[in-house]
Amino acid sequence: MTTTLMALYRRPAGGDEAVATFRRRYAAEHLPLIRQVPGLQSLHVAEVVQAFGDSDLMLVARLVFADKASLDAALASEPMRAAGRTLREIAPGLVTMVVVEPDTELGAAGDA
Repeated sequence: MTTTLMALYRRPAGGDEAVATFRRRYAAEHLPLIRQVPGLQSLHVAEVVQAFGDSDLMLVARLVFADKASLDAALASEPMRAAGRTLREIAPGLVTMVVVEPDTELGAAGDA
């Protein structure tokens, strides 16, 4: 069963300039480190183009691992620790991270 680390990014204060700075640094500094994380099966980054309800989310990243043990090893790796340090610098207080796995009782992945 795959295990996914989801990172939900809120819009930084400072308007369009702050968003542009975040996006530039995220792409140039954070993502190259994430791509080096051992066990990472896939990485998907998506822009939030519409939110329902009160939300200041602007970006969602999904990091997929084979299982919880692979994620745990990744979290302990030097590339992930470096990515965490970089993220705390470029997005202080702007990210919520959750670990998710398919809920087989409520519906398997791919079910409509």
